[in-house]
Amino acid sequence: MARIPYANINRHETRALASEIAAQRGDVLHLYRMLLHSPPVAAGWLRYLTAIRHECSLPGALRELVIMRVALLNGAPYEADQHSPIARAEGLSEAQLDELPTWSSSDVFDLKQRAVLAFTDAMTRKVRVPEPVFADVRAHFDERSIVELAATVAAYNMVSRFLEALQIQTHDAVGPSDLAAYN
Repeated sequence: MARIPYANINRHETRALASEIAAQRGDVLHLYRMLLHSPPVAAGWLRYLTAIRHECSLPGALRELVIMRVALLNGAPYEADQHSPIARAEGLSEAQLDELPTWSSSDVFDLKQRAVLAFTDAMTRKVRVPEPVFADVRAHFDERSIVELAATVAAYNMVSRFLEALQIQTHDAVGPSDLAAYN
């Protein structure tokens, strides 16, 4: 259960943004219901994560591989719950999802995926990426893709840390969700 109650999305100061979030995400997910305690933070978060998920050139399967690995490394089950269906839809196999905990000894990841996973692990666990890990990523990606990869790893570390600090859980009760008033 979350450490503080979820924000009321029917408040005057949150209604328009809640409607925008629902339009983009299909609903006002738990994460955004918590973020809506601070509308400026929620709005910035929405813009940043929309750019990461929908405006970058990094392939969706690699993006979701990063997200699922970050969720695993940071012990963020809500993040994994939200993204596992997306990961499958983007082309990750069940075997890949199952073998994420032991990816380095698995044969279900190709060389590019392995470079991404090593980069994700380094950024998440140690912050600084060792030169051999970066060189491996550099062999597979151009500058734009490297920036987008690093931004994706960073963004989802931010997400998982926020989720876990406030103990946001998939099955928490969140309160009223009457979005008809916004449309």
